[in-house]
Amino acid sequence: MKVSYQWLKDYVNISDYTASELAEMLTRSGIEVDMIEERNKGVSGVVVGHILDCEPHPNADKLRVCQIDVGAEAPLEIVCGAPNVAAGQKVPVAKIGAVLPGNFKIKKAKLRGVTSQGMVCSAKELGVNDKLLPKDIQEGIWVL
Repeated sequence: MKVSYQWLKDYVNISDYTASELAEMLTRSGIEVDMIEERNKGVSGVVVGHILDCEPHPNADKLRVCQIDVGAEAPLEIVCGAPNVAAGQKVPVAKIGAVLPGNFKIKKAKLRGVTSQGMVCSAKELGVNDKLLPKDIQEGIWVL
């Protein structure tokens, strides 16, 4: 049986213990814990962004230049190659400095002459297992 550490917090005060410490205590009390599954997979610096505008890239047929509101002073300009990206969507955005699974760090980049200040993410790029998602979400960016 799988039990969420966060779910346990709703019923028992375990805030003084890490998941590993709790697993050790449970095992010693006779309730065997086989494994601890980390859900985060090292993701940091990812926020929800609102795509304000999405225009075709001036120098590439399959790329789009998006203006995305991430709560900063000004919208971020991000180049995206996903076919399902469109204005008005709420999407996961990895800002400059973000870290994705596999220790993949997001940096400022220039794609075909246009500066990209981050990355619009798919569920797979965030480390979400495809088996947990409907088919229509498995391709392209993750529209929230």
